[in-house]
Amino acid sequence: MHNPVIDILNDVYEQCRPDTAGAVADYIPELSRVDPDSFGICLATTDGFVYEIGNVGTEFTIQSISKPFTYGLALADRGVAAVAARIDVEPSGEPFNEISLDPDTERPRNPMINAGAIAAAGLVVGDSAEHRFERVRQCYSRYAGRQLAVDEAVYSSEAVTGHRNRAIGHMLRSFGVVDDADAAVDLYFRQCSLIVTGRDLAAMAVTLANNGRHPLTGELALAPELVERVLSVMTTCGMYDAAGAWVTSVGLPAKSGVGGGVLAVLPGQLGIAVHSPRLDEHGNSVRGVQACGELSRRLELHFLHVPRAARSSIRSSYTVVDAPSRQRRSPAEVEVLQRYGNRARTYDLHGDLLFAGAETAVRAISAQAGELDVVVVNATRVDEVSTVAVDLFAALSRELTRLGRRSALVDPDGAFGDTGRGDTMLGDTASFDESAPAGERPVFVSADAAARWCEEILLDRYCADGRTPASVTLAQHPLVQAIPAAHRAGFVAEFELRSAAADDVLVRRGDRRAGLVLILQGKVGLTLPTDAGAGYPMTTLPAGTSFGELALLTDGAAFGDVRAETEVRLAVLPADRFELIAAATPAVALALVRRLAVDAQEQLEVTVRAAGVRAGGVTVTGRSASERTGPATTATEGAP
Repeated sequence: MHNPVIDILNDVYEQCRPDTAGAVADYIPELSRVDPDSFGICLATTDGFVYEIGNVGTEFTIQSISKPFTYGLALADRGVAAVAARIDVEPSGEPFNEISLDPDTERPRNPMINAGAIAAAGLVVGDSAEHRFERVRQCYSRYAGRQLAVDEAVYSSEAVTGHRNRAIGHMLRSFGVVDDADAAVDLYFRQCSLIVTGRDLAAMAVTLANNGRHPLTGELALAPELVERVLSVMTTCGMYDAAGAWVTSVGLPAKSGVGGGVLAVLPGQLGIAVHSPRLDEHGNSVRGVQACGELSRRLELHFLHVPRAARSSIRSSYTVVDAPSRQRRSPAEVEVLQRYGNRARTYDLHGDLLFAGAETAVRAISAQAGELDVVVVNATRVDEVSTVAVDLFAALSRELTRLGRRSALVDPDGAFGDTGRGDTMLGDTASFDESAPAGERPVFVSADAAARWCEEILLDRYCADGRTPASVTLAQHPLVQAIPAAHRAGFVAEFELRSAAADDVLVRRGDRRAGLVLILQGKVGLTLPTDAGAGYPMTTLPAGTSFGELALLTDGAAFGDVRAETEVRLAVLPADRFELIAAATPAVALALVRRLAVDAQEQLEVTVRAAGVRAGGVTVTGRSASERTGPATTATEGAP
């Protein structure tokens, strides 16, 4: 199934591709020979998923993007205090290759400029130059998740032309920052010459995002407390003298290199890599800066726009087999929903829904969509919904429609802003149109309403016979059919026919002797009172069912409210007439009581099952449909 994140990456790529401003680095001869039009974007999430577009497999040298990784290795080798004694962590406001130290501390201002990077290289521990470089190479390889190699031609070119860096090295030696200037500079040349691709840089970025652990290999590249320091310095210094503009507009710890790469990190969520060799006046990739800015804006990645502790994602998911609606169903419908109910799945989201949570959820839903007919996204527990999350789920809905699937949203608080539609569920009433066009995305205010909608779609597709009728005559009603044939006509004559509009209250809690009510057309809902006053929905009763029997048989008061969910036609047997029938014709009363007992049991079963599911996994196993004589549902529950 198509993923909407790819569309966003595509848009950003096409938006940035025409920009041919800037020029490739030429102060190192080998770098001037690269293809200036090469362009690739790669985005990797902390669970190891990768999105990519363009020339993400093109090889180039890592150059200054190496700086944070060697700095991290120096911190691991020497400790924070020892490294801090030789390298500061303040923004320089100067070009990356400036030959200068802080006038007060006489140290490089930070490890992201050449002076600080050469100092960091001089702090790497090893028995020889070869050993120290091998440790650097293996360090970078752990971040990348594969073995990296050196571009010997680029290394030779840097070694021949790198007089300015040698000057920096000797300056550092004169102030006691490095012990061996030539060794430190040579190691710096070698680390800059390691070959990477856009995919490698994305892996290195997401390893930093993942607290120093590669999400696929599981290997720890750097201790979490040191990752925090590295990312902090990348935030303030990684983009050289353009760092302030970068932080305010993009808001991601980042590092660029004159090879045309840009690496950016959103801690805990993702890593971004862009490669495009043309550089601006600061030495940063023109397209790289532009692409990162667009991705940050479109995906709302600025690190100061953070989710709360419970970052949004899928809290749980379940099918209508796991969590059926509260509506009574016929035996044939029960059988079909047991067989095909796994083709309708609800995904419960929670927390703040920013890019990372939305992307994870959309990807998970997309992966299962091929096995589903209906998808429901339940946003009841969602707090904040970002614009990009709204866009991603809208794109998911469109893609599901294209594939012939139906989708709906449960959004009682309007978090997604998709409210006020004609097919919107109001409470647990059935004001939506179950035959609405497939392109519509209904919005419900309860998971039960969405479950009923799912069931109707499955039943329309898979249940040819035995459907609960939209209406029955009084003579056809199952309860009337249970009366001995000789007494049936007289029994029918005792009923009063009535009608009610949608949302009319038919019985209120505490009403006494309301009588036996048969539903001939439409649906009614039974609710129990709650402290909040809204009422807890117990079950929905369609045509062919009844209510009022418990109060009638026990001579008690109604224990809940009964409300019409649609326009309804009813047949009512008043309580005093039932008493007359029971006295005059015991056979009718016995048949009626038996049938009412069966109906009451089935209604209780549906209610307890639905309530158990929503309360946290109560298991209720009912009789098989073949054992029933009327509409009912059975399942073994366990969904959250």
